[in-house]
Amino acid sequence: MSISFEQKVAIVTGAGLGLGRSHALAFAERGARVVVNDLGAEGQPSETALAVVAEIEAAGGEAIAHGANVANMEQVEDMVKQAMDKWGRIDILVNNAGILRDKSFGKMTLDEFRLVVDVHLMGSVNCTKAVWDIMKAQNYGRIVMTSSSSGIFGNFGQANYSAGKMAVIGLMNTLSIEGQKNNIHVNGLSPTALTQMTDGLLPENAKDLLTPETVTPAVLFLCSEQAPTKCIMGAGAGTYAVSRIYETDGVWLPEDQQSPEGIAANWEKIYDNTEQKELAGAWEQTLKFVTKSAEAQKLDLG
Repeated sequence: MSISFEQKVAIVTGAGLGLGRSHALAFAERGARVVVNDLGAEGQPSETALAVVAEIEAAGGEAIAHGANVANMEQVEDMVKQAMDKWGRIDILVNNAGILRDKSFGKMTLDEFRLVVDVHLMGSVNCTKAVWDIMKAQNYGRIVMTSSSSGIFGNFGQANYSAGKMAVIGLMNTLSIEGQKNNIHVNGLSPTALTQMTDGLLPENAKDLLTPETVTPAVLFLCSEQAPTKCIMGAGAGTYAVSRIYETDGVWLPEDQQSPEGIAANWEKIYDNTEQKELAGAWEQTLKFVTKSAEAQKLDLG
């Protein structure tokens, strides 16, 4: 099975360097027309974005550069308009743009927190909102939210980054449900690669393994016609995995034990993961809790 993006239009944010550059080049190599987004001076495309476009065109592909700051909705809408004016459709959005302002939470200012969350979360919201109705009208769309193991599992000194990266998973969860009837698949990527953002955090000898090019195949798969939806794929060093969020089966407690002391006394059973499962949506948790309560009390819910 060969995956092609012929006749597809892809927007890749933060595509001047690192992961974004790798994604943009790979989409173009497989036939996509690509918007290479990267913020340069005074809102213009960065020199690196222009270089990526030149590289795509030199290989016979089609691409345009745009310097939208993803946290600025007006600039994002202009980027989407330029893509629509040129190609008439948008099939793929890879929300890749990001920044770091690492500090321990106690030393971090609220401005530093907001700035990072604005780029990662609101940048993804803005770009997705700008293409959402287009994809609905086409009855086709593929969107990737770039998350991180820092968001999913936590990492010292990255409270702002982690908050933004976990927030896009919540966004993915709901949009994958809302987009289902219009064939819009929304997935998450948790990449591990040596880029400008990870410079100095990993050993030098990891560079040969942790390249952006080992992450990009996961993005291409998540943006293909046969892509899943509501999936968090980890990728790096040629290794690919899926992260899932599970809930334990849980325990119903009688009214006289519905207290912090009752929870403490039953903690081992509550925490037991032998019957844990992945929930399809928030309503499944509500249904499970109500069913357990009714069964324990022998109530007929009709």
